Amino acid sequence: MSATAGTTVNNELVVEDVLGAPVQVFADRFRALHEVLAASVAHGDRPYLVTLDSTLTFAEHARRVSSLAHALRTEYDVRPGDRVAIAAANSQAWVETFWATVSIGAIAVGCNAWWSGRELENALELVRPAVVVVDERRRALLPATVADVIGIDTDHERLATAHPDAPLPHAEVGEDDPAVILFTSGTSGRPKGAVHTHRNLCSVLGFHRSMDAMAAQYGDPVAPQDKVYLLAMPLFHVGSLHNLVVPRLAIGSTAAMHVGAFDPARVLQLVQDARVTHWGAVPTMANRLLDFDRVRDYDTSSLYAFSLASAPSSTAFKERLRTHLPFAGALVDSYGLTESCTAVALATPLDLAEAPGTLGTPIIGVEMEVRDALGNVLPAGEEGEICVRSAYNMLGYWENPDATAAALDDARWLHTGDIGTFDDKGRIRLSARRSDLIIRGGENVYPAEVEGLLIEHPAVRECVVLASPHDDLGQEVGVVVVPVEAGVDPDQLVAELREYAAAGLAHYKVPTHWRVASEPLPRNATGKVVRPAVSL
Repeated sequence: MSATAGTTVNNELVVEDVLGAPVQVFADRFRALHEVLAASVAHGDRPYLVTLDSTLTFAEHARRVSSLAHALRTEYDVRPGDRVAIAAANSQAWVETFWATVSIGAIAVGCNAWWSGRELENALELVRPAVVVVDERRRALLPATVADVIGIDTDHERLATAHPDAPLPHAEVGEDDPAVILFTSGTSGRPKGAVHTHRNLCSVLGFHRSMDAMAAQYGDPVAPQDKVYLLAMPLFHVGSLHNLVVPRLAIGSTAAMHVGAFDPARVLQLVQDARVTHWGAVPTMANRLLDFDRVRDYDTSSLYAFSLASAPSSTAFKERLRTHLPFAGALVDSYGLTESCTAVALATPLDLAEAPGTLGTPIIGVEMEVRDALGNVLPAGEEGEICVRSAYNMLGYWENPDATAAALDDARWLHTGDIGTFDDKGRIRLSARRSDLIIRGGENVYPAEVEGLLIEHPAVRECVVLASPHDDLGQEVGVVVVPVEAGVDPDQLVAELREYAAAGLAHYKVPTHWRVASEPLPRNATGKVVRPAVSL
């Protein structure tokens, strides 16, 4: 990027050839992640990462990353293109390892910290890392075949301080060279490793710069470098890594990182102490805040931008947030995928007021189409598969050409597998994941539609709609419901909900199989229900 820290940035888009396709890119941009690290030194003693217990400045971060990068090269012989797997909970060391890895041209692999030993072993077999960075909890899950291990609790501090005079790391990499591998959420099937390039992450940074510029244009009084973003989602997720860790380092703003399991009291204490201004939460977190009766005991007056991400949420749920949380008045929503690196559409408070349930319009740099089964582009109001093309789209899936070909066509359009429609103002509305579609006697039933109705019933805390095999119809509609109050009569609740559903849905969409569960639905790290783990 020709602009350096503190100068005006040009957000102009131009069309360039990206992997053989015409793609919109930012004209003024970083070309590799080591450039982002080098530019961050200009932010000096401003805070980059803060927790309830510590503060890491930009200058300190650059010194520690430089030392760690030197150690990766000299002690572990990590070379460009090698994989460095990180299997650990959120920490400062996680972030420093990421920057050290990508700045020497190696590939940072974010392993899901919730995985079982079998799942972790499968991922490591796929990417074959040169070294694995683990905390103590995950070290016990490592297969015996792993040779080079860096313990976050035992080795990291030494490596990050052993070479205090090491130069800033640098590598000869191309924009479309791999930088990161993150795994798809795995709500169905075995997770795949989505490969994200230097171009992808630097483009996400450009998106955030454009959002800052737009906010300033509309009267946001807080300068971009003075904003503080809450980091409460796992770092192996694009919401935290690509959309917090990377842009904060470039822009000079702060990431306030919550460490440990989600705890409303500790999170709100961090919001108060760090003067957090922005928070992108998954619905599960927001739901726990609704259940926490001491929200107003904390000073959250600094928090003026609260958004939902990663998992669908109903209109009724958003309204409860606005009513009960003092900082949720200007709520926004978004739609994105691991494969797209960031949101592909964003709904403003005005969008949500005008069209409840919308996911808004495509973000800057994203081309979006709704297509039928033959690939024809559909007009507004007609339902089909959502396809997107942008500089944010992943390179592909690691060593999985068949899955890559199914997701990305030759013109670099990402076929999301999501079903949706455009309205007459260019806003997208999601109907369902194509893979979740229930076909009952030839009629399509989208689980999201049924779930959206049931979740608005005051007795329902959460629910998931699933297909139930049927000899004649092929499939029927089933649902697992978690009630708001424990100890309710299941038969009475089902009767009430069946009548409620029949009043709002076509007869073939009304569930015929019901189960009332006493435990919360299983969710993955990004807040999505793990459907294969739920039984009717």
